[in-house]
Amino acid sequence: MAEVQANTKNNKVLGRILIVFALLVLISGGYMFWLHLSRFESTDDAQVDGQVYAISSRVSGHVIDVKVEDEQQVKAGDVLVVLDPKDYEVAVAKARADLADAVATYSSSRSDVPITSVNTKSTLTTANSARLDASAGVSGSEQQLGAARARLSTAQANVRVAQANFTKAQQDVERYKQLVSKDEISKQQYDQAVAAQEAAHATLDAQNAQVMEAAQNISVAEKNVEQARTRVEQADAQIQAALTGPQQIQVTEAKAQSAAAKVEQQRALLDQAELNLKYTTILAPVDGVVGKKNVAIGQNVSAGQELMAVVPLDNLWITANFKETQLQKMRVGQEVKIKADAYDRTYTGKVQRIAGASGARFSLLPPENATGNYVKVVQRIPVRIALDPGQDSEHLLREGMSVTPTVQVQ
Repeated sequence: MAEVQANTKNNKVLGRILIVFALLVLISGGYMFWLHLSRFESTDDAQVDGQVYAISSRVSGHVIDVKVEDEQQVKAGDVLVVLDPKDYEVAVAKARADLADAVATYSSSRSDVPITSVNTKSTLTTANSARLDASAGVSGSEQQLGAARARLSTAQANVRVAQANFTKAQQDVERYKQLVSKDEISKQQYDQAVAAQEAAHATLDAQNAQVMEAAQNISVAEKNVEQARTRVEQADAQIQAALTGPQQIQVTEAKAQSAAAKVEQQRALLDQAELNLKYTTILAPVDGVVGKKNVAIGQNVSAGQELMAVVPLDNLWITANFKETQLQKMRVGQEVKIKADAYDRTYTGKVQRIAGASGARFSLLPPENATGNYVKVVQRIPVRIALDPGQDSEHLLREGMSVTPTVQVQ
């Protein structure tokens, strides 16, 4: 009987030892598991982020071609939309004609400066120098003849521009005539097109008149050359008039400087016209996928109007909104594992930046805690996570996808 009681007592002691040992193992394992979990911070409030490029027109115009559709992949430099370039081609032609006229005027003004200077010095010394000045006047008249011929060339270029405008106006009237007969446009629009045609025709007539006037100016310039030669004999009488030479030189130099500025102005206008013509072809700025397309052939668009968006598939990142209590040990450069909800795949990356304020601070109506109605709410801080190179080589990730990042903070 005593032996049985001894065995029972020993069994109870052994059982208690085993229970204590099991509790120690459980506590130790729980502590180790807690240490493991404390090395990581995770959130499911995260999504794939990236840059969306809004495509807009830099000039207004009529859409004549749309090369892409929604969800279509494009390369940087691919043509997206084409606007009607005719108006801008006419503007380029006019700008070139205006530049040619300005260059001719500048050439004439610049040649007048040395002529006036030579005349002044020569007439103020001797009659012989006055005669030489008059001879220089012959040269100046010949240069003016050259300038008149240049103006004739400019007037002829303006005729070609006016002819192009008149041809376009005629085509518009023919097209609108068919549309108004079908009641597809208003009679007012057709009348406006007819008025535009008549105005273009009047402009063409005016430009032709300028050509005739330029031709007459050449004839006058030729007569001026002959008259300048006869004035060589009258050079002695011009000595007194030449006493005002310094003032005349200043005026002539000022005119030459003004003509030079006009040349630069017209050159800038030509550059702008060529740029506007180039802008009629809208290109993709980056590789990506087209989305949010709201443009069609036949539509009139204005400068700055958004036509579509291009979403690049490269250079994506993760925006994770961690609780403020999770940021105690989080630092830039720490490794991150990202689980995408859409795919059975884990991506790797690194903490790139931590926002300077909580998402609530950037909201439309930030919270105002000074009112007295304060309720403490755990805030979330946006953390930007950069994907490691080559992680999305297949371009499976899309902006807005939900992901679960896990940051190794220790």
